[in-house]
Amino acid sequence: MRAIIVEDEILAREELRYLIETHSKIKVEAEFEDGLDALKFLQSQEVDVLFLDINIPSIDGVLLAHNISKFAVKPYIVFITAYKEHAVEAFEVEAFDYILKPYSESRITSMLEKLETTYIGQRRAMPEQHTPSITKVNLYKNEKIMVVDANDIYYAVAQEKTTEVVTKTEKYIMQLSISEFYERLPKEVFFRCHRSYLVNTEKIKEIVPWFNNTYLLRLSELDAEIPVSRSKAKEFRQLMRL
Repeated sequence: MRAIIVEDEILAREELRYLIETHSKIKVEAEFEDGLDALKFLQSQEVDVLFLDINIPSIDGVLLAHNISKFAVKPYIVFITAYKEHAVEAFEVEAFDYILKPYSESRITSMLEKLETTYIGQRRAMPEQHTPSITKVNLYKNEKIMVVDANDIYYAVAQEKTTEVVTKTEKYIMQLSISEFYERLPKEVFFRCHRSYLVNTEKIKEIVPWFNNTYLLRLSELDAEIPVSRSKAKEFRQLMRL
């Protein structure tokens, strides 16, 4: 299992990491003092569990948990806090556990065993389940997670180390390479037509022959032209039955 810790007290963070690494096989991928930094990380990286304090800067733990609860794939959330009064809110976001400070080693150990057992049980059950097609995509805008229907995305274009994602009415900047973002999309709908572009094939209105046997794609209800590179032209013709 992969985890992150969001805790602004250094000693508490170090103790928690020690207990996790001592009493479980969970790998702590990153640590954060700030809720907004953790949210940005989770927008581009998937983890299995989030160990979360409540009283943290920028975005408190409860608000961060509410944002995460909208993710298409949600990590387990374990609140670790000195505040008893937030237990009801933790229940509302379906937190896996709620542990009070100061840490009890036996309590942490029990929680970790339960967490790993639950994770293993769900993983074993997965091959027997039908894996649904991707229908929702988490997009980041103005420090908020926007849950968007995948088919509302018209195209995406690489911009250095980020990717601009375009819908009919909005543009989003993802802290992902275009290859990483493409992996999150349903392949039956989206096509990587160029090293810098991917397109929703259901939004193509017009295919314009261009130089060197390439194409320009014009999209319905959007003033944009998307190139199909020469290296992708043959695959595109097969896909569109040209």
